[in-house]
Amino acid sequence: MYLGIDLGTSAIKAVLIDHAGKVRASASHALTVSNPQPRWSEQDPRAWWTAAQAAIEQVLTEAGRAGIAPRQVAGIGLSGQMHGATVLDKDDRVLRPAILWNDGRSDAQCRAMETWPGFRDITGNLAMPGFTAPKLLWLREHEPAVFEQIAKVLLPKDYLRLCLTGEYATDASDAAGTLWLNVAERGWSQQMLDATGLPLDAMPTVYEGNAVTGHLSQALADRWGMQRVPVAAGGGDNAAGAVGVGIVRHKQAMLSLGTSGVYFAVSDGYLARPEQAVHSFCHALPGTWHLMSVMLSAASCLDFTASLGGYADVPALLADAERAGLRNDGPVFLPYLSGERTPHNDVHASGAFTGLRADTARADLANATLEGVGLGLLDGIEAVDAAGLHADDITVIGGGSRSAYWTQMLADIIGRPLTLRAGGEVGAALGAARLAHLAAEPGATLTDVCSMPEVTAVREPNAARHAYFRERRQPKFRALYRQLAGVYRAEETV
Repeated sequence: MYLGIDLGTSAIKAVLIDHAGKVRASASHALTVSNPQPRWSEQDPRAWWTAAQAAIEQVLTEAGRAGIAPRQVAGIGLSGQMHGATVLDKDDRVLRPAILWNDGRSDAQCRAMETWPGFRDITGNLAMPGFTAPKLLWLREHEPAVFEQIAKVLLPKDYLRLCLTGEYATDASDAAGTLWLNVAERGWSQQMLDATGLPLDAMPTVYEGNAVTGHLSQALADRWGMQRVPVAAGGGDNAAGAVGVGIVRHKQAMLSLGTSGVYFAVSDGYLARPEQAVHSFCHALPGTWHLMSVMLSAASCLDFTASLGGYADVPALLADAERAGLRNDGPVFLPYLSGERTPHNDVHASGAFTGLRADTARADLANATLEGVGLGLLDGIEAVDAAGLHADDITVIGGGSRSAYWTQMLADIIGRPLTLRAGGEVGAALGAARLAHLAAEPGATLTDVCSMPEVTAVREPNAARHAYFRERRQPKFRALYRQLAGVYRAEETV
């Protein structure tokens, strides 16, 4: 058995898979996010560890009901939300709440980073507030007493690794999102660290995602009735999610419908297109990279509109939207509730409903939200295409993949088939478990472990609907962003 742990933004998930890759038990534990100021987003790393322990114990209990003993677990893999700045002192004490991937406070620091010699050539990316390095520059400027005490900077999942093993380690896919990694060479850039004011020994060791980084501590092994099993490097949430659905080879692609929306396409070589805010990262497996477009608010927009419209929950919103159907003259929704990355790199972008009329109903707002997220995803996919990496078939994962209505709408918007696979909603936790399998069994191959799960459905695009979205809705969507962007930037400076 192999245990995968995924540290998400809203919850920690744990899954247990058997040697054949079948999920045998799963559990999750909720997390909360703090927003102490506008555009700030933080979590307490100690709450991650509390939640992780609860999820692990829940999954072991569930497995026990099926006759699976904890000592059958042969390896642990980790995945998690990327970019979060977890800062520790010399005694591994957390110095302040972690600054998360969707935090927008460091835009001034990003502008400074773009002036560093060789910045884009080394990192392959634009400087964006979501990444880790600008967060540390913000700390150096605004919380110097904290910055001076920093002995280690860890990414979120790697804080869990420290708690599990006592080791400071990360993987290349997660490290690529810090802006301290030379992405082409898959190692830390001393030049970027020097510019940030951090020594190399403040960084964890970088491993490939299927490598062993340490072993479960004896105390935890005894507590859970496990052996001192190896802990794999794992991957950032999107890279691990791709491993979970077998997106591991050149020109394979996936669309992740989670809190954020991600389009992920695998490359067998290093590619970059920073001018359109395309992310160029290492994959969680040796010798592979990926291009990624990211919109900061995807499925989270559904939560927003469900609350705004007085729906009991998101399933109720989806059911109402499907009953009413998408009106051709309905309102337009801009999904920029937390700013945006690809293709705008605009921390000041804001969400909006436009085109409201006296007869607009809440179901129209629901459909506009589903459509607006889809059009935002299309912008990102086209940016990746422009970098020279085009995929004709896309696998859909994440919580949003459970809605047949929404996934069909997305296929119509994007104009390509969308494939749903068994276990797609498990996502990154499954990929983390697969990486644990590869680490614990050195003879295992990608063919053995990382096959693509069974196809459960294919959403074929409707040509007429695609033409409607392309010719009528996409131009309006893009024009509204351009028109409103200047307004929101002006408000920020008042």
